[in-house]
Amino acid sequence: MANTPQAKKRIRRNDRRAEVNGARVGRIRTFVKKVESALASGDKAAAETALKAMQPEMARGVAKGVLHKNTAARKFSRLTKRVTALG
Repeated sequence: MANTPQAKKRIRRNDRRAEVNGARVGRIRTFVKKVESALASGDKAAAETALKAMQPEMARGVAKGVLHKNTAARKFSRLTKRVTALG
């Protein structure tokens, strides 16, 4: 159990940040799912639009520290390749 005032404050702050970061990660996942659903339906135009909307959202997640840079790059690369492969 935290005894010092600073440790108690860190616990409060960590709880607030976890909530914000969880919402941010959830938002990124939603954007990724939009791209994947467009890919599943075979709609190239919708997939490209969703991909363009997803990219800055992922970059923001990297900047805020909720996603690792390489993870975001890998996901974006794989989705881009799949969108490009659509006929």
